[in-house]
Amino acid sequence: MSDSSPQGVLVCDKPPGLSSHGVVSRIRRWFGTKKVGHAGTLDPMATGVLVLGLGRGTKLLTYITGVSKTYFATIRLGSSTPTDDADSEPDRFADPAVLARVDTAAIEAAVARLRGPIDQVPSAVSAVKVDGKRSYARVRAGEDVELKARRVEVSEFQVIDLRFAAGDGHIDIDVEVDCSSGTYVRALARDIGTDLGVFGHLTALRRTRVGDFHIDQAVTLPEDLDVPAPALISLAEAARTLLPVVTVDAGRARELMQGKTVPAGDWHADPAADSADPAADARGSENREVAVVCDDALVSVAEVRRSGGLKSLTAFAIDLV
Repeated sequence: MSDSSPQGVLVCDKPPGLSSHGVVSRIRRWFGTKKVGHAGTLDPMATGVLVLGLGRGTKLLTYITGVSKTYFATIRLGSSTPTDDADSEPDRFADPAVLARVDTAAIEAAVARLRGPIDQVPSAVSAVKVDGKRSYARVRAGEDVELKARRVEVSEFQVIDLRFAAGDGHIDIDVEVDCSSGTYVRALARDIGTDLGVFGHLTALRRTRVGDFHIDQAVTLPEDLDVPAPALISLAEAARTLLPVVTVDAGRARELMQGKTVPAGDWHADPAADSADPAADARGSENREVAVVCDDALVSVAEVRRSGGLKSLTAFAIDLV
């Protein structure tokens, strides 16, 4: 069995005004393939890194979705919106006298309180599911939605610039945020506004990193989809950023694809890995997942058994099946 369709991972610089699903649709047309998915939605107003899997690359998306991310954002204090961002119009406004009293120290303190592990309530207009239905769909249907707080990690939250225009009804804050998967930056904007008693929402958001995938790798979507499509990040290269990597020879690769267990000693640490032995900690634990590579091709994602044997979980080298 063989498959000549595109296989790999693409880092896209999502333009403003286009949904993540819209990007997927354009990538399908550009590469001439139906099997495309993305690892983590960006709101329509947001720009930046959207990681896509094509073909068997879609099998790696589950490992990409849970990695940490970096954002540059602009928070506007002085008003809030139903969506906590600029995709809806402001509907609540701060008392001008209260806004005028907000200074740099107060803003820095409010930002500091949102660093580290926090319990964050996602924005009501979000993709969080409530009884099987997206929260945003319930809100748009006129329902009152109250989401439960979730533990997230904001490892870095830095103020880059402040622009005071209280006389015009707002203060703008440029920030950089490093955070865990599942963190809503627009909820951070909302919560800073609430903390300071002046409301807040997000006016700009750009994602610059998803795990080890960075904005300088990103491809810009062309207006003309008849231009040649770019090269993809190979399955093996992408897997190396996500999982410990081990190598096997061609015979053992075929056995993995046939459902057999490769014994301890017949698989080895990938010599291209940063660590001297990236799978060393895998050998002592049950069901640790590793990426298995043969001749720079991704064979499978496999589990390391307590015995040291290697058993395939997800097949990528379908030509060997």
